[in-house]
Amino acid sequence: MSKEHLPEPLDFFIWTVEDVGMWLEDINLGSYRQIFKEHGVNGEYLEGMSMFTTEQILRFIRQCHMKWGDFITLCKELRRIKVACLKGEQKVHRPWWAPPCLSVVFVKVAKHKRQSRIVSLKLEQ
Repeated sequence: MSKEHLPEPLDFFIWTVEDVGMWLEDINLGSYRQIFKEHGVNGEYLEGMSMFTTEQILRFIRQCHMKWGDFITLCKELRRIKVACLKGEQKVHRPWWAPPCLSVVFVKVAKHKRQSRIVSLKLEQ
């Protein structure tokens, strides 16, 4: 992913460690970027955090040397992304690397993929 382009919010479950780092910068938690990278925190890990036990949450906070307020901010931002996904509020954008002539193709595929993901998220709740 290019450093100039933030990762697509609705695709957070497939974010790489680098995407998570850029997102942390965007939500003003960039001081945790390196420690998240060291622990391999990617989008799949972030998505799974909603099912963490209290013990797992406390272990994560200790390992990442997070302040409680920062952990709460992290959780709120993740929730904001999930709610936007469920409501279909996020626009689909052509990937930064795709040629403009293929915009329609990428947008169609992305919408279909997201609709499948939204159904999956609704079933999980």
